[in-house]
Amino acid sequence: MNDEKMIGGGVVGGTSAAAPFGVTAASVEAVAGGYCSDPFAVLGPHKIAARDAWTVRAFLPQAESAEVVFPNGNHVPLERLHKEGFFAAILPGTPAAYQFRVKDWHGVTTTLDDTYRFGAIITSFDLHLHSEGKLYESWNTMGAHCMTIDGVAGVRFAVWAPNAETVSVAGDFNSWDTRRHPMRWRDAGVWEVFIPGATAGHSYKYLVRSRHQGYQQLKSDPFGFASEKPPKSASIVYDLDTHRWGDAEWMESRGRRDWLKAPITVYEVHLESWRRGPGGEPLTYREMATALVEYVTSMGYTHIELMPVQEHPFSGSWGYQVTGYFAPTSRFGDPGDFMYFVDACHQAGIGVIMDWVPAHFPKDAHGLAYFDGTALYEHADPRQGEHRDWGTLIFNFGRNEVREFLVANALFWLKRYHIDGLRVDAVASMLYLDYSRKEGEWMPNRFGGRENLEAIEFLKRFNEQAHTVPGAFTIAEESTSFPGVSRPVYAGGLGFTMKWNMGWMHDMLHYFSEDPVHRKYHHNHITFSMLYAFTENFLLPISHDEVVYGKGSLIGKMPGDQWQKFANARAFLGYMFAHPGKKLLFMGCDIGTYDEWDSNSSVPWDLLKFPIHDGLRAYVRELNRLYRAEPALYQVDSHHSGFEWIDFSDVDQSSISFMRRAEDAADCIVFACNFTPVPRPGYAIGVPAGGYYREILNSDSSNFGGSNCGNAGGVMAVDEPRHGRPCTILVTLPPLAVVAFKLERG
Repeated sequence: MNDEKMIGGGVVGGTSAAAPFGVTAASVEAVAGGYCSDPFAVLGPHKIAARDAWTVRAFLPQAESAEVVFPNGNHVPLERLHKEGFFAAILPGTPAAYQFRVKDWHGVTTTLDDTYRFGAIITSFDLHLHSEGKLYESWNTMGAHCMTIDGVAGVRFAVWAPNAETVSVAGDFNSWDTRRHPMRWRDAGVWEVFIPGATAGHSYKYLVRSRHQGYQQLKSDPFGFASEKPPKSASIVYDLDTHRWGDAEWMESRGRRDWLKAPITVYEVHLESWRRGPGGEPLTYREMATALVEYVTSMGYTHIELMPVQEHPFSGSWGYQVTGYFAPTSRFGDPGDFMYFVDACHQAGIGVIMDWVPAHFPKDAHGLAYFDGTALYEHADPRQGEHRDWGTLIFNFGRNEVREFLVANALFWLKRYHIDGLRVDAVASMLYLDYSRKEGEWMPNRFGGRENLEAIEFLKRFNEQAHTVPGAFTIAEESTSFPGVSRPVYAGGLGFTMKWNMGWMHDMLHYFSEDPVHRKYHHNHITFSMLYAFTENFLLPISHDEVVYGKGSLIGKMPGDQWQKFANARAFLGYMFAHPGKKLLFMGCDIGTYDEWDSNSSVPWDLLKFPIHDGLRAYVRELNRLYRAEPALYQVDSHHSGFEWIDFSDVDQSSISFMRRAEDAADCIVFACNFTPVPRPGYAIGVPAGGYYREILNSDSSNFGGSNCGNAGGVMAVDEPRHGRPCTILVTLPPLAVVAFKLERG
């Protein structure tokens, strides 16, 4: 066919050159122009009723010429109908499986399968569940999946974009030509297409053309399992089944564990700045599977908490502005490498907690923002849909598909990556519509209140689903007095397993920042937490937020000279480990870094060559050992029976004493804390029984960098009632120290 008869090169006598092939000129132009909204009605095999014949139509812009090839060796030339590469042929009979043999403009011939001869794949039932927001394993339906159909290997792509006019897939498999693979519209706003020849490792994006205002944008896959390394932003096809897990023993035992009665001592880590290689580069997932796991194991922590590892474009956000919710960041390796890291943790007996960010997401053009030319994942009204402080957008928790996206994402990490717990970031910002907003900048709920009812319902559904995964737990970073955060949904709570105790953290850091001579005027800061300690299942955090933005390091917050700073830090940590609640400590705090955390550099590990820093590390290691060895320190964290004041009123000497008890109430530990630099010999403490009380902890030990003031291994109780108890021990309270005693049973 010569050019003047081609569509796009003129129409002869008003008769389209495409008419004999059962397709309109407008449809051909739409395909060639990349704006065909129903490509399966135009491309692929079609019966021409008027001629009782079949035709095959193809858009092959890379082709100089092409033909249809059948399994029996027969072939039919394809006729070019449009100069951009629209071809068609009349078939001699009913089409069987066929391929295209294409000769490109460089003279290279290739054979490929026709995307548009394959039918729909996603079931109507899945689409129905998706519209209801109940497709909780939607990662199996959406995104990019390697599969074989009718013996043909390829990738099935699916994306939710209900307000799109067209969606097409562009990637390595089609030279990033956004016209070549337009997708099929399905119910519930889902688009899908199976692309033969696409395979794991190929990068791709979706070109979304909206029905509104001519908007079009190349978008990363919201369900993409892997991403290019920033600043690149394409998704990457990845087969999640390539890793062979070796943590069956851990996963089986995890499912039987009651974490509220188990020891949990967490090491919080920012992977990019934990330790750097010789050239200043961050370690890879596989390198951390050795180095980080060895460190955490040697220190006696039970869990690692990872600051967000989901893909994010800006390292300065520390991962809290996520674009790839289903992809571990490519900065340290691919998804298989991250699975290897989690697997290594489990095989070493270390649990993995992941920071999870369902509160907000960034405005990057390739991400979720304005996904199909509308506020799809976010609210359209900035009074509901924007965090101005953070420059981010807020999820529309009232939308079924958005709730499903987030719940499925949580389950994805728990199930596919064997993550043990999710620490949910910024819960307070989700609970309240007026969070960090001035009057007039927010909209009340339907009852006129400030609570975000949709977000509250989402958190309940999330927690219900997360707890269906055996042994998985959830932790809320929540800083208000919202009731029942860690109470079950069926009991009227939000359903989290645990909640960060932000009040304890603020009170304690305020108290320890005071010069010891003034601490007696702030005594309530170290006792007040016991008034509410059992209203939630608490975790005590000293997190990254407390050692950044001018707040100083943990050592930097302590008053006095170097010796007093480290003694204060040891006393602080001793009280933390004695206090009811699980424990979390940010990296660097356990070696006494002087400078606050810098996310662009490594923890200063060279400090450990100095005895005072190595002593602090030895002390934290001993705290972890003692904590894990003594049921009294972890079995009864959320009930008053696990804690008993002995004396909290010694204000003038800034000293307190108390007991921790296990489920077996006779299994108890006596603690005494002296928060002044003055040694206190002969300090009297009432105890529940006579006998020998062995000193099992002394933060002033020379092994930890202290002055070695103590009790020579223990003290014998005397039959003298005190503090409402029948016996007394007279102990030496070292300066700025915590000591602990346990009755030796016969």
